Amino acid sequence: MSYSPNPAHIHLWIPNIFGFKGGIQVYSLFFLQALQRGCPNTWCEIFIKHDTQISASMDFSYQTRFHFSGNFPIQVRTFAYAFQLLKSGVLQKPDLVITTHLNFSPVAYWLKRIAGIPYWIVAHGEEAWNLQHKSRKTALRNADKILSVSSYTRDRLLKEQALSTKQISLLPNTFEPKHYQIAPKPRHLLERYGLSAEQPIILTVSRLDETRPYKGYYPVLRTLPRIRHQIPDVHYIIVGKGGDLPNIERLIAQLDLQDSVTLAGFIPDEELPDHYNLCDLFAMPSKGEGFGIVYQEALACGKPALGSCQDGAIDALAHGELGVLVDPDNEEAIANITVEILQKHYPKPILYQPERLRQKTIETYGFTQFQQTLTKLIRSQFQV
Repeated sequence: MSYSPNPAHIHLWIPNIFGFKGGIQVYSLFFLQALQRGCPNTWCEIFIKHDTQISASMDFSYQTRFHFSGNFPIQVRTFAYAFQLLKSGVLQKPDLVITTHLNFSPVAYWLKRIAGIPYWIVAHGEEAWNLQHKSRKTALRNADKILSVSSYTRDRLLKEQALSTKQISLLPNTFEPKHYQIAPKPRHLLERYGLSAEQPIILTVSRLDETRPYKGYYPVLRTLPRIRHQIPDVHYIIVGKGGDLPNIERLIAQLDLQDSVTLAGFIPDEELPDHYNLCDLFAMPSKGEGFGIVYQEALACGKPALGSCQDGAIDALAHGELGVLVDPDNEEAIANITVEILQKHYPKPILYQPERLRQKTIETYGFTQFQQTLTKLIRSQFQV
């Protein structure tokens, strides 16, 4: 078995990477970068649905060519994008199609039927859970490989879709360690939010999506009165924007937490490391995270993290090795554990060893590991 000397030709289908920065978008950009660096002889055609141009701040290989559909009106964009994918696939006959979003997979399935082109699907989280869409279920079952970002998503797919274990490989989310460093609480943020350096601060970074009431800020808000009873000056900061903001504000008023909660709104990427360093605990005990890159970012800043035992946080916190997993429905447990962590009484020494926590996170989920895993998977596809 040896790696084929002929350059592979890959079509990579991505929703967007240069504008909106959700979890799938961040993952897709890392995927592209790892593919270029790990397999430098690979020719890549990148088809992006919602973007209109390349970011001027990013460099890409000369063997990478971008195709954008973002200029099409939103009403016809899905059709135009699907037509472009099919047409380019039939004409160019790539060696492999990889889609970083499950929604595009039915096109890959039909391209395989028409032209015999193998395809891979990246499965992130809720878009693949409890899947009822018939054409996407068919595409999953006929995929040559499914890359799951977490063992939680993999196990749900195996159970719900009756897939073969050989069909699914793990490629967990990653992050760029150099962007997230251990540092003292930033003075400018303490002043911005009217806090003192001695105050215990809890942080959540999340989209405030009203269609996803299982997000992790609700359990923290509901348990905050109990936490405040033992730690009166505790403060909770929620970073993010979205349509759920009015509901959050109502709950804060109902619980009389106006003095204990700050809704920071949208924070630019360059300010996120400072916000992680501002907190004493990153907490997001939700039920809908496919993985949760924000856990990695907080851990890389040396911060203790509290996540859910009912979603992809299980993987992000390495099954509890890198943080604490809790039942998101058990508010008493959330309150008690939060107090223990903030008071430095929780029996897990690594939580209070920032450098060790950061290094272990990098070793487990750093970009180097991500690139090595993807390169191995790609090379296995083209062995002859």
